[in-house]
Amino acid sequence: MAKRSAPEVNAGSMADIAFLLLIFFLVTTTIETDTGLNRKLPPIEESEEDVIIKQKNIFTVLINGKDQLLVEDELMDLKDLRKAAVEFLDNGGGTGEDGCDYCKGKRDPKSSDNPDKAIISLKNERETTYKTYISVQNELVAAYNELRNRRAQELYGTSFLQMQANYDDVNWVGSKDKLKEKIEKIKIEYPQKLSEVQQK
Repeated sequence: MAKRSAPEVNAGSMADIAFLLLIFFLVTTTIETDTGLNRKLPPIEESEEDVIIKQKNIFTVLINGKDQLLVEDELMDLKDLRKAAVEFLDNGGGTGEDGCDYCKGKRDPKSSDNPDKAIISLKNERETTYKTYISVQNELVAAYNELRNRRAQELYGTSFLQMQANYDDVNWVGSKDKLKEKIEKIKIEYPQKLSEVQQK
């Protein structure tokens, strides 16, 4: 009796089909990516000593679950936040080493000593909407930018934002090293110290 040969399955097109299915799923599938805020955090300082911060140097901004602002224990509208932050940062109420000769504020001894010592504390509840949180954060960052622009205008006759744009522009003609020094000088005079906490 002769052996029957098993029918051979043509597998030549199987690789093509698998490749087409792979391409189909790659094209039609959406891969979710987490979105968030890009924030450059300060470097970790390995210091053994505790830093003592005077309460008058902390500007507290709270956002509740109903998107209401409580700034320094008083209700405030979003439109007034930037002005209040500028007044706090530029107060210049310190004396001696804590003094600020370039500050143009009221020099109230009950408010911040100088921009280097001033800290803005932003706290929000979980129920706070993303839109309100971002709006508040934008106003606080705009307060820093307003002061930096004013200082750059006084020292160099141009805005801080224009200086940064020139530094980032590859076609800008000029010394990038000198421009970077100027930018760093203004950042040192008005350092952005924004502490963010989410309450449970």
